[in-house]
Amino acid sequence: MPTCDECGEYANLPYQCRRCGQTFCGDHRLPENHDCPGLEEWNDPGGVFDSGFDDTVDGAGGRAGDETDAGVATRLKRRVEHEMGTGGLLGYFRGNATYVLLAAMWLTFVAQWAVTLTLGEDIHSQIFVLRSDAIGNVWTWVTSVFSHSRVSLFHIIGNSIVLFFFGPLVERAVGSKRFLGFFLVAGVLAGVGHVLFVLAMGGLVGVLGASGATFAILGVLTVWRPNLEILLFFVIPMKLKYLTWGVALVSAALVVSSGAGGVGGIAHAAHLIGFAIGLAFGKRNENLASRAGGPGGMRMGGSRAHGPGGPGGPGGPGGPGGRR
Repeated sequence: MPTCDECGEYANLPYQCRRCGQTFCGDHRLPENHDCPGLEEWNDPGGVFDSGFDDTVDGAGGRAGDETDAGVATRLKRRVEHEMGTGGLLGYFRGNATYVLLAAMWLTFVAQWAVTLTLGEDIHSQIFVLRSDAIGNVWTWVTSVFSHSRVSLFHIIGNSIVLFFFGPLVERAVGSKRFLGFFLVAGVLAGVGHVLFVLAMGGLVGVLGASGATFAILGVLTVWRPNLEILLFFVIPMKLKYLTWGVALVSAALVVSSGAGGVGGIAHAAHLIGFAIGLAFGKRNENLASRAGGPGGMRMGGSRAHGPGGPGGPGGPGGPGGRR
């Protein structure tokens, strides 16, 4: 039976908030009763909270008998806004930034192949790969976050799994705009930080991939939900903190032992930077942890009210030189 994300009580008739996506009992179903993060961005000049079924007066203050086509159109507009969210068509993406980022990753992957096949590997590298010998190509700071190795699908699939299952937990807590900024900043800093680290060691490298950003997401949840139950590779049950800290320790050991940020074609330094950013962000915003999900967390492939969750690995190999 689902539980209320606000009070933790079992809900016989659960309600799902359209704004934050969480599940609530009857006492906490209204946005103002569960401190919905959507209220912070709410702009209600047209009275969206109005049900639209009050026929005593129209939008202009006239009587119901004087209803005009304009009055009908106004109420219809309010109903559409209520269903889709304020902001018109763009309002649909509020609360769905995770899936927008996923789509951007896969569209970029297709673009990588298109550029490679039509313009060649060199042009692909200039557009999509953050390279230590061309760090001044600032556009690659961003494009490299969405780009992935074309050698194996495991790189993009691994990052997609982590983003798909864990991204919504952080997004619902901090809001879509802030989550989008956090993802991009973490990805850029992880990539640039890795390149600078390798340069300081006297090496050259090229990096691409969203692993730095996805590891930042895992870092946030390591602070907020350390005992979150997951199924690693959809098979092995474990708590999130054991996975994230375990991978972080292995990455740190490889970086220290090799004296380089990448080992085996994987940008371990980028993973560590992203994880550190996530830990810091999670600690700084610990007051938002309760919005990330209800008591008990979630399980991959389970039937808990908070949905499925669990990584198919914290990231994946991929990309030339150093892969995130």
